[in-house]
Amino acid sequence: MASAVIELDNLKVELGRRKILRGISCRLGVSGVGKAIGLLGPNGAGKSTLILTLLGFLKPSSGRAYVLGFDCRRQTRQVRSRIGYMPETDSFVGNMTAVTFLRLMAELSGLPGETALEKAHETLFHVGLGEARYRELRTYSQGMKQMAKLAQAIVHGPELVLLDEPTNGLDPAARQRMLALVREMKEAHGMNVFLCSHLLRDVEQVCDEVVILKDGMIARGCNLEEERRSNRCFVELEVTGNDERLRGALPEIGADGVTEGDGRWRIVLPPNVEVQAIWDLVARQNLLVRKLTHRRDTLEEIFLKAMGHISHTPGEGAEPGPIGD
Repeated sequence: MASAVIELDNLKVELGRRKILRGISCRLGVSGVGKAIGLLGPNGAGKSTLILTLLGFLKPSSGRAYVLGFDCRRQTRQVRSRIGYMPETDSFVGNMTAVTFLRLMAELSGLPGETALEKAHETLFHVGLGEARYRELRTYSQGMKQMAKLAQAIVHGPELVLLDEPTNGLDPAARQRMLALVREMKEAHGMNVFLCSHLLRDVEQVCDEVVILKDGMIARGCNLEEERRSNRCFVELEVTGNDERLRGALPEIGADGVTEGDGRWRIVLPPNVEVQAIWDLVARQNLLVRKLTHRRDTLEEIFLKAMGHISHTPGEGAEPGPIGD
């Protein structure tokens, strides 16, 4: 079986008597290096607890968590030597210059002094802070601080980077710059990325797969690459007339659907079939169309379905299932 970037095996974590993670299992990033995995969920779902467990700061009450094949509980040193972490909150020494701070972080990650200084300069230029690298970090704007946090997470060239809300406080231009850097990390440098964000659009733009937590359990796992390739079209149809034969006719165009009664249908079209095929099929059935709307599924809809806010569309799997197998 191929190794996974992150593997969770019935992972349970308790804080005091409170159960935070309730036995989650999945394999993420099994198809090779340079993968971006999104972590989603409402407040209190267990996202921060999972990240702290992967970093080795919290110990599982039972089960196992593995990062790059290493046990997060028993092989903490090996895990931390291979990862970078961008926290959600600022964690700076305010009166240090950016280049001094990055050099320190690179040395703490195991780089020799001269190499650490060289990487500090190089990384600050890479994230757009080259001209401000000798300024004290306390003088930085919010956007600059976010870039500095990203720089310290990648200065030592880790195999996996954990990013906790990387676009917090960024204006639209800076947000796009941050997301472009994340894409470059995985595509050009082969880094794996684990991205926690409450902004679904950020995750949809850069991630290859996503796991959604709810109440400490996996509500849904989704391979976004496959979703993009499938590019299915979801049709809501209302017709007038005898539509009893419509279900049997849908396979003629490769479609699947269910009736909700009173001439209302929900239909899924495969990627190579256009909506015009529905119009033609309905005409052959001698039905009149009262309403026809169509859309492509989005991560927002996947998330809302996982949270139970909207119902599932025919043709979609309602159960979470394993990810990355």
